[in-house]
Amino acid sequence: MSTSDKIIITCAITGSIHTPSMSPHLPVTPEEIVASALGAAEAGASVLHLHARDPRTGRPDQSAEAFAPILQALSDRTDAVLNLTTGGAPTMSVAERIKPVIMYEPELASMNMGSMNFGLYPMLDRYTEFRHDWERDYLEGSRANIFRNSLADIEQAMKACGAGGTRFEFECYDIGHLYTLAHFVGRGLVTPPFFVQSVFGLLGGIGNHPEDIAHMRRTADRLFGEDYRWSVLGAGRHQMRVAASGLALGGNIRVGLEDNLWAGKERLSVSNREQVETARALVEGMGLSVATPDETREILGLKGRENTRFSATRRMA
Repeated sequence: MSTSDKIIITCAITGSIHTPSMSPHLPVTPEEIVASALGAAEAGASVLHLHARDPRTGRPDQSAEAFAPILQALSDRTDAVLNLTTGGAPTMSVAERIKPVIMYEPELASMNMGSMNFGLYPMLDRYTEFRHDWERDYLEGSRANIFRNSLADIEQAMKACGAGGTRFEFECYDIGHLYTLAHFVGRGLVTPPFFVQSVFGLLGGIGNHPEDIAHMRRTADRLFGEDYRWSVLGAGRHQMRVAASGLALGGNIRVGLEDNLWAGKERLSVSNREQVETARALVEGMGLSVATPDETREILGLKGRENTRFSATRRMA
């Protein structure tokens, strides 16, 4: 079976959308994030999408120091591709968000492709008690805040993060984000193969109806032809339905507690491993095969772990 027939499973370990009070299973400390990521990799995730948090409060933390113990432990214990966020949290500046990638020059980093509303405040209807003072204000603040990714911001981030050979997971929350990517492709700022992550179901972005998913696929096909690899993620309880739709359309999939806390009606997902196991069963149940980390590197044209600066984490530990 050639690598073109293999499905990349990405697992987003903790993110910045959910707050610690929403689930006891959300990884917060470096030790929890590492353990959860290793479980996901053992279950079949070849890409680990990483955020960091303050271990005391669980608040998103985009400092290079916060990533150091996570990257040191994971680079020693798994060969999965370590994908660092440049999204951070919607409350952070672009300069703050790209620091870890500039510092560590990972094989892969996320790249958000447009400014947008990023509405988290509806979760206040479901959660009324919080352990930390920042959580309620963080969610309520999303009612008025804009997740900023201007054209100048994106260009700055691409140039700064790509200087060390890092390639990108282009996070596209709406159709216009695909056209923004096409703009930068036309200017020669990024080269194929493009790894396009289509995000469905967040308030402010495209919905998760099957027609939305198909429209994203058709548009990306028209813009990028054979030069890209497509992946999908569904926010919240529609996670696996979106994954199944994406697989049926020839895509790869992303799961993880960053995107969804639930394993079923009124049942919290207990780990990232659990979600990857469900995703793997979905892939294999459709007669497909899961890509290994090295196959993923070949598919996405990555530079290899040996060409990162993860050794710098030892100096910071």
